[in-house]
Amino acid sequence: MTAFISRRTLLASTGAIGLAGVASPAFGGTTNSRWVPSPADRALVGRWARDTWRSIVAMTDERTGLPADNIGESVSNPVRSNYTSPTNIGGYLWSTVVAKHLGIISPRESLRRITQTLTTMKNAVHHVPSGMYFNWYDEATGEVRYVDPDGTRPITPFVSSVDNAWFACALMVVRNAEPGARALADLLLNRMNFKYYYNPAARPGGLMRGGFFETPPPDEETDKGNHAGVGPDVYYRKFHYDTCNTEARIAGYVGFALDQVPHTQYFATYRTFPDTCDWSWVEQKPKGVHRTYLGLDVFEGTYEYRGMRLVPSWGGDMFESLMPDLFVPEATWAPRSWGINHPLTVRAQIEHGLDDAKYGYWGFSPASNPKGGYSVYGVEPIGMDPGGYPSDLEGTNYDAGFEGCREGTNPNPAYGDGVVTPHAAFLAMAYAPRQAIDNLSKIEDTLHAYGAGGFYDSVATKSGLIAKRYLSLDQAMVMGAIGNVFGNDLIRRSFASRTVEQRIRPLIAMEQFESGVL
Repeated sequence: MTAFISRRTLLASTGAIGLAGVASPAFGGTTNSRWVPSPADRALVGRWARDTWRSIVAMTDERTGLPADNIGESVSNPVRSNYTSPTNIGGYLWSTVVAKHLGIISPRESLRRITQTLTTMKNAVHHVPSGMYFNWYDEATGEVRYVDPDGTRPITPFVSSVDNAWFACALMVVRNAEPGARALADLLLNRMNFKYYYNPAARPGGLMRGGFFETPPPDEETDKGNHAGVGPDVYYRKFHYDTCNTEARIAGYVGFALDQVPHTQYFATYRTFPDTCDWSWVEQKPKGVHRTYLGLDVFEGTYEYRGMRLVPSWGGDMFESLMPDLFVPEATWAPRSWGINHPLTVRAQIEHGLDDAKYGYWGFSPASNPKGGYSVYGVEPIGMDPGGYPSDLEGTNYDAGFEGCREGTNPNPAYGDGVVTPHAAFLAMAYAPRQAIDNLSKIEDTLHAYGAGGFYDSVATKSGLIAKRYLSLDQAMVMGAIGNVFGNDLIRRSFASRTVEQRIRPLIAMEQFESGVL
């Protein structure tokens, strides 16, 4: 902590954070090529980055190099959560890379921190045959937790596909951005086998499983098996990730990058569920066309919202749509699909907050609830979940119905106390930089949802209730977004080596969504 506080001097406008406001053409970055950050923008975002890093340091155990899942509002005397996950640990690693690039920490400190964390993970108990890590560890000891994060009941350690994919992403970033740690990062990455998650029989083309247990849990029915054919059988949870526009697509991307999962998996997932009455329980009836890719029929369905058609996520939140884009330059590599959909997702979020719900602010994603605990937030009309990821504290439910099958119960809702989540606006910064910076400035200056560790996790726009705590993953998304927009696509460039590009870009480039403006 001391090393960071001693480096609190404001970055000059000519400093590292000001070198590249718009990312390189090879990776895309901001879609508005005319936008150039002003010296004031660079100074402001530089301060946000330094304060965000302060909270990340406060979360991190000094002996293990593992970040806690969350802390309260104090960064000088942090109360850590006593648990962490592979996703949190990965987020700390890529945040360290960004902090070095922006001049917040020295190269020496960066290498020390990354080496410390990777050494802990090298020695951590994990599922050896797959090289994968369990879902929960104690950040202070590095030991696997056998009690749930709430500390209320025993659990059987779970091996999550998505959590391990985010950790693998971080290893891929580290090996290219921190040469001194490359051998250690490669050691951990090379033993990870994502074949364990790929079920070729789940659907034509195959799907990724949510994960598995090493030993059978006493309170859950599982599928015993071994898709990789390496080591003893494991006990799979009975769910697969079957939609495309969610954060879970990162597991497929990593499997492709490591040449462990066939490309057909990408097209086996739904863009929307089918447009028949059998699926009328979802948020609205999709419209689209059928196309064939790699021999698989794909229904290119879209949802409509405010004059736009776009491929929805499950909850209509920014995290699902845009977190994978921190690593895979989807908009550039897939200009006919993600290159259209991502800007429209951001536009929908902005228009929902400002014009539809009239909160005066925008940015909706799962985060801490200002009233306590954790909740999901999103723009429900661009999500498939019939229960909805609401955008307000009241949980206002939008339901347009399913044309020809089911009448809507609430097609024109009146929204209440909106909940905005700053990390969502940072994720949008690559596509709407001016709007994102202005929105975040208002969240800080008017709603006062800002502390010594950067933006608090969420704030209610009418009541002013603030979730005064910091979440490791959400702060890592902030750092990753800043690293891309103000660091010449630092995270994307570090992730996407030539081999990775060759294994992912042609695949996603072939698809054409039906997204667009009506």
